[in-house]
Amino acid sequence: QVQLVESGGELVQAGGSLRLACAASGRSFSTYAMGWFRQSPGKEREFVARITRSRDITYYADSVKGRFTISRDNAKNTVYLQMNSLKPEDTAVYYCAADTTSRSDYSYNSLGRYDYWGQGTQVTVSS
Repeated sequence: QVQLVESGGELVQAGGSLRLACAASGRSFSTYAMGWFRQSPGKEREFVARITRSRDITYYADSVKGRFTISRDNAKNTVYLQMNSLKPEDTAVYYCAADTTSRSDYSYNSLGRYDYWGQGTQVTVSS
């Protein structure tokens, strides 16, 4: 079992920055990959970023590449999402997720790959 709690979401102006954090508990944090997803009203939840358990490989959605950075601190059981140059279209509820089973039948950017989810944190970017 893994429990995930996100924090850091707030209202920010376009062009600004935010850092989201996701604290994990339960199973040893360094044994599984982590991801960030987001969901806007009326839209499906979409992939944002992923980081492997050893921090050596990261993946990003094209829409955030070059602006967002995912990182993790295994000593603190926390994964981060640094978001720079924020745009109004980044407004969404952001969720962190844990991939503890590495199911090869799901792509790294699909919801089915992840088996534990946080409750989400709201990010609102004003124009």
